[in-house]
Amino acid sequence: MKLGCIADDLTGASDLALMLAREGLRTVQTIGVPRAGVDLSGADAVVVALKSRTIPAQEAVDQSLVAAEALRRAGAQHLFFKYCSTFDSTDAGNIGPVSEALLAFAGTDFTLACPAFPANGRTVYKGHLFVNGVPLHESSMKDHPLTPMRDSNLVRVLQRQTKLSVGLVSYEDVEAGPDSIRTAFDREKAAGHQIVIVDALNDTHLRAIGLAAADLPLMTGGSGVAMGLPAAYRQSEGPTTPSSSKGFDAPAGRSIILAGSCSSATREQVRTAHDAGMPALRLDAMDLASGAMTAQNALDWLKTQPTNGPALIYSTATPEEVQAVQGRLGRMNAGEIVERTLAEIAKALPSLGFTRLIVAGGETSGAVVNALDVDALAIGPEIDPGVPWTRSLAGIDLALALKSGNFGTPDFFLKAWNMLR
Repeated sequence: MKLGCIADDLTGASDLALMLAREGLRTVQTIGVPRAGVDLSGADAVVVALKSRTIPAQEAVDQSLVAAEALRRAGAQHLFFKYCSTFDSTDAGNIGPVSEALLAFAGTDFTLACPAFPANGRTVYKGHLFVNGVPLHESSMKDHPLTPMRDSNLVRVLQRQTKLSVGLVSYEDVEAGPDSIRTAFDREKAAGHQIVIVDALNDTHLRAIGLAAADLPLMTGGSGVAMGLPAAYRQSEGPTTPSSSKGFDAPAGRSIILAGSCSSATREQVRTAHDAGMPALRLDAMDLASGAMTAQNALDWLKTQPTNGPALIYSTATPEEVQAVQGRLGRMNAGEIVERTLAEIAKALPSLGFTRLIVAGGETSGAVVNALDVDALAIGPEIDPGVPWTRSLAGIDLALALKSGNFGTPDFFLKAWNMLR
């Protein structure tokens, strides 16, 4: 196994697995640490999906180390810690503490941090993260309900999370290519820096960074920076043909969307589905907390809906609505109430004939796949940048699209089904 990856949420794991598979590595995604009996012997890369982005930092460290140990036992030659392209975190972590722990586990004292994903509008320049050309702290991420991002300077953000010294490899070094990046790594190490933020404005930069960093025992970043790794590991001449235009075999059955994200992208996708006439049911967190609405109410509603098209169940709300609910229920409790309900709904879906699912939101996706007891996923074609169709490898036969809340075009909920056969 060339690469063992640890992702801090499920949709991010799918994003990375898609990138590696599209670039030529045989890739398997597991839900949590691989269970006994999951065959990883034919994989060039394994991506372990955790749900550690917003849990207490020490718990995230502990889970990540267990995953790293399992990947090392399975033969992983290099490790990759994957987090969100918007660097979702707080001053307490979890990116810094997990990176520290994995550095120690890998027996090394230097790594990079690069969340850039230009295909989805995430770029890094002079250490500052931009979202569609807007500084991170001015983007919709400033209102994230769990990890509000109020500083676009990633050197500062990461330095607040770690006792290790954080440096920068800037645009000029990256633009000059892999050899220049390696020289910059040596310069930063000599200056005493142990983690360096790396600028990237386009895919050419990401490929150069991957080539320069391929020998590092540990890399950290978004899925984009892994773009150059398959070519480096396999000494290939370039990327394989993307699979986004290919049809994807999926089990016969009904289709449904479960949307727990409150990001601006998901709100627009919900609005577009509404406007197109898709049957939709909104879960209100206050009604769920009081018992005025339950998972069974949603399931009863589903039984009355047409079977020849997708249905949508969502808890998506505006930042103002989210803040009001959090003020009454507590920040973490408000989200957990919705997640538990969506997980309860998901668990019952196969018995109602639903085998094709789109799930929006990293936390929601984790809750749903755990409820469905999905162990591992085969990676299918790309719907939008960073979002593939997948199919379960064991247990209930399901087609799943696990979408980060911030990803996807406005018509994502409408067009994704056209790729299934």
